[in-house]
Amino acid sequence: MKRLFDTLRRLFGPLTQAQVDAINAVLQPETHRRISAEGLDLIKQFEGLRLKAYLCPAGVATIGYGSTGPHVRMGMTITEGEAEELLVRDVARFEKAVAAAAPKASDNEFAAMTSLAFNIGEAAFARSTLLRRHNAGDKAGAADEFKRWVRAGGKVLPGLVRRRAAEAALYRRGA
Repeated sequence: MKRLFDTLRRLFGPLTQAQVDAINAVLQPETHRRISAEGLDLIKQFEGLRLKAYLCPAGVATIGYGSTGPHVRMGMTITEGEAEELLVRDVARFEKAVAAAAPKASDNEFAAMTSLAFNIGEAAFARSTLLRRHNAGDKAGAADEFKRWVRAGGKVLPGLVRRRAAEAALYRRGA
């Protein structure tokens, strides 16, 4: 693999981490579970696309389709292609977390929970009553839990109310 990447760097110059990750994904496809197109569209719809870094309602530096972390700095800008690369990378992390925490989820349940985890974080999702109810087989109770995750910065946000309703509706459709 090192020889391949060295050759690619000689041909094309420096590679970004997103480019390296994309090449690795093609060469060594992971076998982890993937979110459906509908689930990914739900994330994109509610996150929206912002090509310049901004502070989200919770005060976190964010860019693209809700990408956060040490790679995001206020004042930075990215292209739409870079936003898509970040989204793929970010979603993969949450797909793995949800698959590990809820291994018996249907495709729609998995997509809805991945969208939720993407928005609230892995740790909050892992300790959520929603996850506990889902794993206990209480699907109706789990679906009702989505509506509890509508606050940011201590305030109920209408956008989160709409997002949770959409996630709950997707979750309720089961398989």
